[in-house]
Parts: sequence; C-alpha cells; structure tokens
Amino acid sequence: MPSHDGIRPQDALARALVVTRAPLPDTMRRLSEVLTDLVPHRAVARRSAVCTFTPTAAFGDEELTGRITGAELTRLAGRVTAGAPWQGEAVLAGAPHPVLAVASAREFAEPAETTEAADTGAGAGPLLVVVRSSAEPLDADVTAVAQGLWDLVTVNQERRMAEAGPTQAASSRAAAAARARAIAELTDAHSSVLSAILGTLRAASLDDTAARRGAVDLAVAALIDLRAGADLDRELSEEPADAAFGRLTAELRPLLRYSPVELDLRPPASRRTLAADVAHGARAAVRGAVLAMLEQGDLGRLHVSWQLDEDTLRVLVRDDGPGLLAPEALAVHRFTDRLTALGGRLVLDALPGWGSTLTVTLPLSPDLPAAPAAAGPLDALHPRERQVLEELALGRRNREIALALHISESTVKFHVANILAKLGVASRGEAAALARTAAATA
Repeated sequence: MPSHDGIRPQDALARALVVTRAPLPDTMRRLSEVLTDLVPHRAVARRSAVCTFTPTAAFGDEELTGRITGAELTRLAGRVTAGAPWQGEAVLAGAPHPVLAVASAREFAEPAETTEAADTGAGAGPLLVVVRSSAEPLDADVTAVAQGLWDLVTVNQERRMAEAGPTQAASSRAAAAARARAIAELTDAHSSVLSAILGTLRAASLDDTAARRGAVDLAVAALIDLRAGADLDRELSEEPADAAFGRLTAELRPLLRYSPVELDLRPPASRRTLAADVAHGARAAVRGAVLAMLEQGDLGRLHVSWQLDEDTLRVLVRDDGPGLLAPEALAVHRFTDRLTALGGRLVLDALPGWGSTLTVTLPLSPDLPAAPAAAGPLDALHPRERQVLEELALGRRNREIALALHISESTVKFHVANILAKLGVASRGEAAALARTAAATA
C-alpha cells in the first residue's frame, strides 16, 4: 500500500497485529483503538453471526452503545456492499449519525472466496460500523485500511470458532437455540398484539374514540407484559401444561375482544410438564390457525383444545366458518417450520359449508419419533381426492380436471388443498411426484 498522509504499509500491519492478537471479547475495544487516529469516532459496532453468544456488539460512548439495536445494524447492512467501504448518514441509537461501514464478503469463507465475493458485491456478511465524530469525507486509503482490518478480524474470528473444542461448540449451539426460542416467542407475542390492535381499529361495532381507546389499552398492556416477561421467557425450559394453555388463553382473548366470534377453550386436564419448545410450538400453531380462520370471515365460533396422552400433545382448532381454509393461508403465519423441527404433524380438514379443523400432533420427548404415518402415502385420501391427484400427476390444470371429473373448478381447488395438507407437501408438483412414486412402487 503506498504511503498517504502518514499511512504506511508497516503501520497498517502493526494495527492488524494488535487486533488479531486480542481475545475475542476484547476485539471491539482493540479495533476502536487502532482506528482512532485514522477515523475519529464515538463508537464502533458490529453485526455478525460468527459469535453465537453476542451476534451484535459495540464499544465506545455508552450513550450510543447501550442503545444501538440489531435492527438498525441490519437495515444499514442492506446499504453496504461487501468489500466496498460505505460513508454516509445512518440511524443508530434512534438518531442519524455520520458513519463509515465496511462489510466482509461472507462468513465461514476461505480468503480466496472472500476476495471473489467482495469483487462481485455478493454474499455480504459481517458488518463493522464506525460512528464518526464528523461527516468530513475520508480518503480512500483510510477506508481501505478499515476494510482490511475488518476482513482480518472476520477471518480470525471464523477460524477460532471453527476450531473450537466440543464443549465450547456445544455451549454455543445451546446458546443459539435458547436465543432463537426467546426471539420466536417474543416475535409471536408482537404479532398477536399487532393483530389485536388492528382488529380493534377495524371493529365495526366501535366508533373512532372507542377504537382508539381499545387499541391504546391493548398496546399498554402488551408493553407491560413484554417487559415483565422477557427475562423469564429466556430462562424457562419447562412449564406445566395447564399454565402453558393459560398463557395461550391470555394471548387469544385480545384477538377476539371486539369480535362477535365466540371462543370455546378446553384446557388439558393435566399439570404434566411440557418442554418449552413444545409449549411454544403449540401456542404458535393455535395463534396462526386462529388468525387464518378469522381472515375467512363469517365465523360464529372457534374451538381450541389441548389433549395430552402418554407420548403426545394433540392440539385441535376448529371453526364453524365457510370451510375454505387452505394450507397456503396457514403458511403465511410461519409456524409450520417450527412444528416440523419438533417432529410434529399437521392435518387440515376443510369442508365447504361445514367449517375447518386443524389438528396438530407434537411428540412430548425430542427422542421420540413423530406419530407414524398411514401405511401408504395415499391412504389418507378419499376416492375423489385420489381421482384429482391422478389428474394432477398427468400435469393437468384445475379447469381440465374439472372437465374430466365433471365438477366445478372451485371444488377442484378444495380437493387440491386437502390433498396437499394430507400428503404434507407444499406444491402441486410435489403431490404429483409423490403420486407417481406410489404408483411405481405399487
């Protein structure tokens, strides 16, 4: 690197040596120190998935570092190309600040891959943000040194994490799982509250003043609950089944506070302890199903029950609506992946004019397999559904199937939705492939 305003290659190397020698918890402080004379700043912050325990970290002015959020860093990351230092103004700690931001190409990448990704601007990964003391533009040599230092820090941390011993790796995975569970639960709580507030504001039975008052009450109550329960949620590993259902009840009632829909709740007749992941997954499934069913309209009653036997928790959600609920409507609420990870099974049974029923079966022990499937992959299908599936396997569209079977297109859509749910697939193509495989092995 050519000399420029006192920046010499040996100076850059010396700075790199100081940072790479630092213990992992001390990296941000050392990085701030070596950048001080090059980029005068108030704080430095990073966003990275390399460190399981602290995916975001900051060092410097406590008025800033204590209030910089992961969401702010994520938004800024979308404006930064890997390998191309970015200067500008960004919102951090709730206010705009001049910053220098640099991103490495991709986490857990070999150096050669990092260079290639940086050249193409693809695969942006770990982000370093320097909250500057002034907005005066920085020279290219200065930003290049900052980029190089951050690339070295990223590679060094990746290597340390990759070479960690089994005990440290296991601890890291456990921490990641606990954090993910807490985030998922808090996200679900936010979603439920926002849906309840929106339902209140849209309620035809309330005037504007009453709707605003109801929305404010819901928001205040939610903030109190979130602040009081956040720390506890992170620590919980188990909870009694009746207490878990009680939490679900508290989450559902605001959704229907200003709705004419009657809620029928049947708690489990047991205080058996549930693993936190099972309880969270069951609550998420019920919340998602209730929201999807409410979106159909024309409901008068919703039934929710939990039943426990020796090995499983059976969750039932049933409505008396139009019976047009499709698997795609459930996918919007993003709880199916969580059920799959827990070894759970989901069956949706919707019959036009008779309502929809969602049944979820969750194993109570992670060591137990999910409930066994039917003897054959197509055994759960009714005769008409088998006929529709045979037409799907031939690549025919809804209109062609309707003409071939002398039924309406809407009826075809209904049967296709049931087929996808019963076969546990996400698309018509997957259903057709499963039908062809079953026919070939018959």
